[in-house]
Amino acid sequence: MSVDYLHLPEGRKPPEHEGGVPFRAIIVADQSVDADWRSLVTGWLVRSGCLYALAWGTDCEAWHDDIDEALLVAFDFNDIPEDRHVITTWHNDEPLSEVFWFAGFCAMHEKVDLDQTLIVHISPKERETEMRRVYGAAQLFEA
Repeated sequence: MSVDYLHLPEGRKPPEHEGGVPFRAIIVADQSVDADWRSLVTGWLVRSGCLYALAWGTDCEAWHDDIDEALLVAFDFNDIPEDRHVITTWHNDEPLSEVFWFAGFCAMHEKVDLDQTLIVHISPKERETEMRRVYGAAQLFEA
């Protein structure tokens, strides 16, 4: 399973990635952001192939809700095929290490294998080394 890191400070446009390999995303929100920008990012996640999204941190429930909304918009509020349905969770009272563990061991899609994980770090400061270290350590714990 591969793990990628994307640092997205508020206002930065997400990279071109639409229609790629299906993946799970862990949104690590270290700051509040403008609702319109959050909608831009969640729409990009859905179009890019995110099929499981875990939201943690500041306004994590809003991130969760915006991904659900982006999925409805992507399918023009019609039926969503099972292999395109995005599972969403939010984790407001859990340590980040537990969310990373959950992503690695429990965040599975019923219809599609998810071999790729993307940590989307919403923060003014890049912390890739730390995020990768915490994620890696979380994968060593047994349930």
